[in-house]
Amino acid sequence: MSQRWDELLKRDHEVTEQVFAAIEAKLAAAEGPAPALVGLLVDYMHYVDHCHNQKEELHLFPRLEAKGMPRHGGPLGVMLQEHERAREILARLVPLATAYAAGNRGNLAELRSAFGEYASLCKDHFWKENDILYPMALRMLGDTEAAEVVAGIEAVEASLGAGTRERYYRIAAEIVGQAELRDLSYGLERDVLAAILNTLPVELSFIDHEDRVRYFSHEHGEKIFGRTRGAIGTAVQNCHPPKSLHLVSQILADFKAGRRDVAEFWIETGGRMVHIRYWPVRGDDGRYLGTLETVQDVTSIRALTGEQRLLSAA
Repeated sequence: MSQRWDELLKRDHEVTEQVFAAIEAKLAAAEGPAPALVGLLVDYMHYVDHCHNQKEELHLFPRLEAKGMPRHGGPLGVMLQEHERAREILARLVPLATAYAAGNRGNLAELRSAFGEYASLCKDHFWKENDILYPMALRMLGDTEAAEVVAGIEAVEASLGAGTRERYYRIAAEIVGQAELRDLSYGLERDVLAAILNTLPVELSFIDHEDRVRYFSHEHGEKIFGRTRGAIGTAVQNCHPPKSLHLVSQILADFKAGRRDVAEFWIETGGRMVHIRYWPVRGDDGRYLGTLETVQDVTSIRALTGEQRLLSAA
């Protein structure tokens, strides 16, 4: 399924914010980042201004203006002003980063300041686009105009060479990899992360790559399918009745071979409609790490009608 224009642009934002986080972490260190890493940053910043921003300025913004959104003032005017402000900062940042990448590490303080200013502006800008401009645009643009924006995005990328997006996303991944940027969950204390998992309205179970149960949530709460700590370390095949073993084996084999991305079932039990899904868990390198099971009582969800936009009584 082809992606919508807003999904493509939001993905650019997401990848760029990961680059920012990686560089910020290295700039915060006393010794600063390796020059080669900053060299990659110089390459990637070219994508942000000469590709991502051009997708918007050449193909999204003009269509919004044609639909009645004023170019001066309002959300569109703010976005254009911030694009120009970002270019002004880049005019200082790129020479500093280029010199640093060439071995001039004496300008680290200036580099930190300029990059901090640029990253701060862009992150605030991305938020405004994701949460304000793009939702407005989705309401304003019809199917034909939306398709034209997607075609325009592809044209801008093609003008910079074949596989432009993939090439720059690889540079971003290399930056993130060299900086050893950790997942956001690493910033949480273990007790907090456990509490989050136990608060979800979905029960979780994890089976490792050797098909052994390693985790389940809601240990001390009510569970749809009861289990105890005795299940930990047990082969998952021993946790299912014989009549369903062939399904379990098929799902795990498909996950390990990369033939399937989800397996789902729904059953009625105890007066409740229960939705059960299995997901392959893979590392950043695509390696199969295990399978996640999610179990959710969806009875109340199925019964929803109309809308509720106001806070209900506690």
